[in-house]
Amino acid sequence: MPHVLVLNASYEPLGVVSLRRALVLVLDKKAVSLEDTGVLMHSATTAISAPSVVRLTRFVRIPFRGPVPLTRRALFARDGGRCVYCGGVATSVDHVVPRSRGGQHAWDNVVAACRRCNHVKADRHLADLGWRMKRQPAPPTGLAWRIIGTGHRDPRWRPYLEPYGTAEELAHLASGRAMSHHHPDFPPPAPAELTA
Repeated sequence: MPHVLVLNASYEPLGVVSLRRALVLVLDKKAVSLEDTGVLMHSATTAISAPSVVRLTRFVRIPFRGPVPLTRRALFARDGGRCVYCGGVATSVDHVVPRSRGGQHAWDNVVAACRRCNHVKADRHLADLGWRMKRQPAPPTGLAWRIIGTGHRDPRWRPYLEPYGTAEELAHLASGRAMSHHHPDFPPPAPAELTA
């Protein structure tokens, strides 16, 4: 079932809900639809366009939000679903400084990697292999990551999330899928050791 972006009355992103929940909010006049999918939903007495973005009619106070939780889904969203070493499709999580060598399970030490690069790197440092990353891992910031980290994406959400995240962080929302391996933030093909 499609998901819908929910904005506070102040247009601040709050979260993502199911289409059914969003329709209930709109029909109960607790929210207004800002963007529609173009698909009509029918009941016995009415037809309504399925929303993609809704804004609450009343302001909801949100308590302080801490750092973005480190989850596999959020990590893959941060790295665009691509291996930070070769640019291939990421299927695993790698610790840049291996945990066996004192590396922490933290945003600045964890990256998305393809199975092959992760296997070749194993518990070695990048310097041991002569590998480098074009982009250093860092914790994601901004309210937009609360949404992007859920794994639900819709290009219609981008204008509402841009004020709360950088253009680079939101780049993969333009097409509604993860960034391609041709994105300038991804490193060139894997070292020769991987292609042998």
